[in-house]
Amino acid sequence: MFVEVVAPAPGSPPPRAARPPLGRRVVAGAQPYLYLAPALALLGVWTYRPLAQTVQLSFYSWNLLPSTPMTPVGLRNYQRLIDLPDLGQAAVRTVVVIVGLLPFSVVIPVLVGLVTRQVRDRARVVYQAMVFAPTLVAPVASAAVWQWLLDPGAGVVNKVLGTRLNWLHETGSAQFAIIVITGWSVLGFATLVVSAGLAGINGDYGEAAQLDGASRGQITRWITLPLLSPTLVFLVLMTVLLSAQWTFPLIDTLTQGGPARATTNVYYLLWDYSFHSYDAGLGAAAGVLLFAAFGLVAAGLVRLSERLSFHDD
Repeated sequence: MFVEVVAPAPGSPPPRAARPPLGRRVVAGAQPYLYLAPALALLGVWTYRPLAQTVQLSFYSWNLLPSTPMTPVGLRNYQRLIDLPDLGQAAVRTVVVIVGLLPFSVVIPVLVGLVTRQVRDRARVVYQAMVFAPTLVAPVASAAVWQWLLDPGAGVVNKVLGTRLNWLHETGSAQFAIIVITGWSVLGFATLVVSAGLAGINGDYGEAAQLDGASRGQITRWITLPLLSPTLVFLVLMTVLLSAQWTFPLIDTLTQGGPARATTNVYYLLWDYSFHSYDAGLGAAAGVLLFAAFGLVAAGLVRLSERLSFHDD
């Protein structure tokens, strides 16, 4: 028995494959979203739902007591917040904290990463453990240790420097002390991030430049640092967005925003309005403004990083 196979006529379109059933196509298209569904659900419950509640609360006056009803006040909380001088002063202190932490999160990690780039084997493991150790210390525990180190009478810092400065209770030194303690805890994480960025740079570029007569400094300036720019932009972005959050547990433990509000940044001001003054509406309005301001800053930094970063394609 022979089966005759008819070839398609020249120039005719090829036969179309049979499409799978509609149900199968819907299941195949929805499969990626089903994998993402748990994460999206948790994101909505723990991030966007509280954010929406915060925006709603910013239009009410409430003292956090369940027996007291919330009173709608419109935009009055935002007007009060703008009229208060504390917001502008806290914003200035936040900028000071960001600028003060940049050496600990960017400059020093880059220097340490470049100097220790040739460390290998067990010595590298020991070095990374020593550098990263402060990051693992709980903020409250490190605050207790630093409070003892900075004691005006028996503190080790004053003994080494030969001073009797009350670091945490004088307006001129309290902010500096908070920045140094926070920088000490962030330094290890930033150094490891820089080390990972350096490890991802192809060494062939440096070797080729060295064959052409480039010095080690020229290789670092014109090859290593440009290729490290995405890592540096990431660290700068984290410092700008999270500095106030990093300092909060230390401020709450060591200074409570003092002395004379010298260490009160925007993050601690939000906490103060909500849980010290029991003005939940004003605190929520501060949180909304803080979220919007840092969102704009983050968008600007991301857009700027796309222009300044150099990627090895």
